[in-house]
Amino acid sequence: MNKESFAFVIYMIHACANSWRKVPSDVYKLLQNSGCIDNYLVPHYDVLHTQGTEYIVEDIKEYLGIRGVNI
Repeated sequence: MNKESFAFVIYMIHACANSWRKVPSDVYKLLQNSGCIDNYLVPHYDVLHTQGTEYIVEDIKEYLGIRGVNI
């Protein structure tokens, strides 16, 4: 993970936390345990960072839902 993708992951953790009314540490745990950070956000950073925040938050929610994670 490089500096840009790291900053992006942090930004998305906070964006999801705000949208879902959760604390960032809980969102981090959800994303880390589901593999979202290592298998989705970081590998697809080049495309994802060009999208809108709300779109990515919804995409992450769908990613988690497919894996049986309730928000």
